[in-house]
Amino acid sequence: MENQYLSIQGVQKKFGRFTALDNISVDIKKSEFVCLLGPSGCGKTTLLRIIAGLENPTAGTIVMNGRDMANVPPAKRNFGIVFQSYALFPNLTAMQNIEYGLKAQKRSRKEVRERALEALALVDLEQVKNHYPAQMSGGQQQRVALARAVAMSPDFLLLDEPLSALDAKVRERLRYEIREIQEKLQITTVMVTHDQDEAMTMADKIVVMNDAQIMQYGSPQEVYQHPKNSFVADFIGSINFWRNQQQKTLAIRPEHIRLSRTYGINAEVEAIEFHGPVFLVHFKVNNPETDLHKSSVKVHVTMHELQEFKLEKGSRVYLDFSPERILAYEA
Repeated sequence: MENQYLSIQGVQKKFGRFTALDNISVDIKKSEFVCLLGPSGCGKTTLLRIIAGLENPTAGTIVMNGRDMANVPPAKRNFGIVFQSYALFPNLTAMQNIEYGLKAQKRSRKEVRERALEALALVDLEQVKNHYPAQMSGGQQQRVALARAVAMSPDFLLLDEPLSALDAKVRERLRYEIREIQEKLQITTVMVTHDQDEAMTMADKIVVMNDAQIMQYGSPQEVYQHPKNSFVADFIGSINFWRNQQQKTLAIRPEHIRLSRTYGINAEVEAIEFHGPVFLVHFKVNNPETDLHKSSVKVHVTMHELQEFKLEKGSRVYLDFSPERILAYEA
């Protein structure tokens, strides 16, 4: 593959009788930002640890930049890693935390200081260089941890749920900052997350995982618009499911359903949720002639539509959608 940097082929990992990874194969290009996305226990952190060399696969190969990593210890893999818990030394300042790894590389005192200052500038934290972790916010600590990782000029960057311990506003800002730094440095990055919003906004490619297997691998647009199975469709974004007479599972996104006064499927408003730019309206379908009869259907509705159709609990309207918007899966 052109520009391929990291090739994971047929990787399996067993812990006794438990299979944590089952025949995982992924190719990652140089400078790509890839998210491993899935629920807790699906195997994504185990895969990250195998890439780092912190775990050995039971079977399969990891090839990095053309080199088989089977017998290469973590210290020789030249990666930077950022954990959820920051993992900063509490007795060292921000500057000293970044300098620590650089000193281990036997760099000159002048170069260590210069690179540490450059890394702090990259994350816009020069002003806290003499602060200890306890004197910094969670967001600042995580940025110091990121600066420490990139200061070492790693070949690739591994991020293990780096934002999950932060509050929503800080998390949103750091998503943008991490992606901006990654693009500036052009560093191949693999990030573990269970947050679909993080994956959708940050990644070039998403590896959707469940039960130790890859469910789908593609761009955020591909996995959202063309989910390969009902798990991916359900895990990423909001969606409606129902069964048809052929016993297939059918699905449609809430934004692909239109409201009408004159035609479509008869439905009654059950509940209205405010979601900022849109309302999520829950309808109960009352139409025996459709497979959706007695189903609950979610629809994204704008403020204008809410007022135009005078929607409130108990209101009746028609729901309409194009057949090409329907996704179909084997039951």
